[in-house]
Amino acid sequence: MAGSRRRQWRTALTGVLAGSLALLGAGCGVVGTGDDRRAAEELAEKHFPGQLKAIGARTLFPGSGGSEVTFAVTDDRDAVVRLRIDTDEADRGLCDRKECAGVLAQAVERGRQQAEDFRTLRGAFDACGYEVIALGPTGTPPYVVAELTNATVTKVLGEIGECVQRWVTASGADSALGKAQASYVNVVSPAVADRRDRGKDSWPTVMRLTRSDLLASLTKHAYFSASYEIEAGRVDTTGSARVVRPFRERQEFGDTVQNAVKERLRPAYPRVVVSDYQWIWRLEPGRVDRQTGYVLFCPEPGVRGRCVNADDAALVTTDERGNPVGKIRLVHDVREGTGMLRLPPY
Repeated sequence: MAGSRRRQWRTALTGVLAGSLALLGAGCGVVGTGDDRRAAEELAEKHFPGQLKAIGARTLFPGSGGSEVTFAVTDDRDAVVRLRIDTDEADRGLCDRKECAGVLAQAVERGRQQAEDFRTLRGAFDACGYEVIALGPTGTPPYVVAELTNATVTKVLGEIGECVQRWVTASGADSALGKAQASYVNVVSPAVADRRDRGKDSWPTVMRLTRSDLLASLTKHAYFSASYEIEAGRVDTTGSARVVRPFRERQEFGDTVQNAVKERLRPAYPRVVVSDYQWIWRLEPGRVDRQTGYVLFCPEPGVRGRCVNADDAALVTTDERGNPVGKIRLVHDVREGTGMLRLPPY
């Protein structure tokens, strides 16, 4: 009966949401996580007695029903276990449309493995002097701290490349990383790192380092993404890097370089239209104030005056703001029909 009443209330509340989101704000907390958390705790105690401790829960409504309940693992300081559960479904032994005991067992196994993978990563980077201060939502890429300037960028990328090699070696040839063709590391400045949302030390390490608010505090400023090619377990430790900008800065950079390229092309192509598609811009070797990338263009405007499925590109090197520096090189026939781009590497 309790499950039936809960379903009826959800149906009613969905109607309220459709009519007015403001009313939901006024009734915040009506759809809570309490029942789901209690059901998850009972499930954990039944199948993993004394091993899991619930430390949080968030509602999945209105995207879907139920809650995501988070557990710490009592014998693993780093591991976090996340279980999606809906009391209505759990009453029938189902979690996320599968049998609850199996879903929980998989979640525990996944949490322990992620913790083990993190320790391998942390050990590799600690050994070469770079602390991992955050992780992407899936556990990679790692975020480290360094000040990249023209004077330091070659040295720092090389040192981080050595960390990546240690990481690949420690992970083993049969690991996903060992079989990968490339690895990525995000580099944030010390000033940004010092102001990051650190969370609570009591939280499991993997939970603390993958939180969305931590990542938001790091990525609301421009940072660098370093990439390293991997072949048969050997890392090209030289690496290359690009700047990752917040949305507004990225738009400003794109507008600047696209307008500049349009003006340079106009004498040869009076009706030229430049695509607003932004290709990846990579730092020039040994520089953080020079980056190179492609700007796509159409010699003649297409439908509605736009440039769609461009088959021409300009290879451009710019300063930090997007102003071209030096000559622009044109590349033609860069698209397979109206499909995939095949831009030459640079």
